[in-house]
Amino acid sequence: MTVPWTASAVPAVIQPPPRRSAGARRTVGHWWPLLPLIVTVLLLAAPLPAGAEAGAGGLAPADLASGALVLCTLLRVVRLRVRPLTATCAVVFALPAVAVGIATVTAADPTASLTGLIRYLQVFVLVPTAVVLLLRDARDFRVVTGCLALLALVQGAIGMRQYATGTGASYMGEDIRAVGTFGPTDVMGMATVVAYGLLAALALALRTPEGAPRWLRPTAIAATATLVVPLALSFSRGAWIATALAAFAMIALTGVRRAVRVLGALTAVSVVLVGGLGVGSEMVAQRLTSITQVTAAPDRSVNDRYTMWAAATSMWRQEPIAGVGLKGFVAHRDGHASIGLSSGSDTAGAGRAFQRQPLLSPHNMYLLILSEQGLIGATAFIGSWAAILVGSVRRLLGPRERRRAGGDCGLAAVALTLWQMVDFLYADIGGPSTVLTGVVLGLAAWWALAPTVRDGAKTA
Repeated sequence: MTVPWTASAVPAVIQPPPRRSAGARRTVGHWWPLLPLIVTVLLLAAPLPAGAEAGAGGLAPADLASGALVLCTLLRVVRLRVRPLTATCAVVFALPAVAVGIATVTAADPTASLTGLIRYLQVFVLVPTAVVLLLRDARDFRVVTGCLALLALVQGAIGMRQYATGTGASYMGEDIRAVGTFGPTDVMGMATVVAYGLLAALALALRTPEGAPRWLRPTAIAATATLVVPLALSFSRGAWIATALAAFAMIALTGVRRAVRVLGALTAVSVVLVGGLGVGSEMVAQRLTSITQVTAAPDRSVNDRYTMWAAATSMWRQEPIAGVGLKGFVAHRDGHASIGLSSGSDTAGAGRAFQRQPLLSPHNMYLLILSEQGLIGATAFIGSWAAILVGSVRRLLGPRERRRAGGDCGLAAVALTLWQMVDFLYADIGGPSTVLTGVVLGLAAWWALAPTVRDGAKTA
């Protein structure tokens, strides 16, 4: 008897693979534009190659990925032939670009200023613009903030292990400072990453999107509580202050009743982790106390910081309009600093040998810009950041239907921008984690300045 030739009669090994459904193709088509951005964020979870640490002058993988991100975004805009940015958004990002251009041209050595020009454009213009152009709805926003939280959990886990095993950066004679994969030369790297992730998770916990899976809110709460530990073990005073203020602002924006409940819960978690379990309690208390010790026997790091702040202010008084030029702080530092400034800070631990780290900046972004770019640069940068923060708050507090369309994104945008502006009082750009500053500013600018904000979850 003849067997009819049917697809079921063909052996499975030679049957053609089933075609992907139209829904699967749409899913892949929706997510692939975000891939360069996702890779840029998650690459910071990998160990850094030799020479890529802060102050070494090398490029980290995330920096290279950010270049690919900008290029892919440009090609996509050209292919789709869409209007890239709104007029307001274009002005917000154009102001820093013009300011650093003027500072480069007016510098005593414009050639030496080119590296600073590239860094400023990367962090404050190109990467944020690429993020704004790539995001299409609140769902895309959540994907990126989810990557920030995942990165924070990975780096935080490494940091907690460093504290527990005594393999972290040197702090008060012990190798216990949690620095993640960033090493002792970039002690702010892990603290920055963990703070970003903590605030992103807290935003989801406070205002979970409608229609989200049931597990999302408990997971966000657990992630927020977990990230408190590595943030404490980073011993970064600036990150603590910035995170506390940003979290308080975010909680206050959700309403008085919820704010009281959440603050009570956070206080209880802090008491249990630090007081009850003794997670670095003694050293955390000493570090907190040192914040107020400015005139009464401050530690050397505080003394050096205030000495460099005074030097930066002196440079600005000498060149108030355009500053001393990009990369000019180091060249003019010794001529304006007092004899109380040490030659550098000691770094060791986390797999690195002891070395002296030179003091190349005032560790205050506002004073760095003021000293190197004068009033022109300070007005441009502060105006740009203030426009993003004010726009984020206005949209978050806008009509009810607008708040419902991605209210968690608005909370995250406000908190991340506020964190960055507060942290810049104690830190400046530098190190591999700096690329995330551009990502964060891009997220906030999209929320604040995009013409409309669609949830996206209902169309998933």
